[in-house]
Amino acid sequence: MTRATATAKAASGTPAGLPTVPPSALPSVLPSVLLTVLLACGVTSCGGGSAVSDLGAVVRGAKGATVTAELRSGQRFSLAVPDDPAAGDQWTLVAVPDMKVASYISEERRSEDEGTSYFVFNAKHPGRTRIRLHDCWRCGTATAPATAESRRLSGEAVFEVIVR
Repeated sequence: MTRATATAKAASGTPAGLPTVPPSALPSVLPSVLLTVLLACGVTSCGGGSAVSDLGAVVRGAKGATVTAELRSGQRFSLAVPDDPAAGDQWTLVAVPDMKVASYISEERRSEDEGTSYFVFNAKHPGRTRIRLHDCWRCGTATAPATAESRRLSGEAVFEVIVR
């Protein structure tokens, strides 16, 4: 690329060396780009801030326990579990619940409530679903416990969600 071409591209707002997308291609490219960004943000908690400002009704659970939560259709709710990442806790949502009953929004940690992870949902239509959260204790990047101690201290919190 010549210096004149690089200057012209910089003046047009396109950084030198980056591909350009013709305006006619935007309607077909934009949805996939937005979906990629949204999925990446959902997995990595983009922006370092909270994805939601309202946790809704907080339902507390714990490793090894099953808790029942009764909610109204349209109600926001959070499943809260004790969490200490420094000690090795690593909570994850095992599977997305029945989307007709409850839709997953995000996982949240609040600085004012250290020691708790919140998994935020919206109650949708009447029905029942089971939501399982798994704590893989000191698993690091692995998805399963590698040591006997990690297997002993890992576990699930189970929530039976009933939407009326």
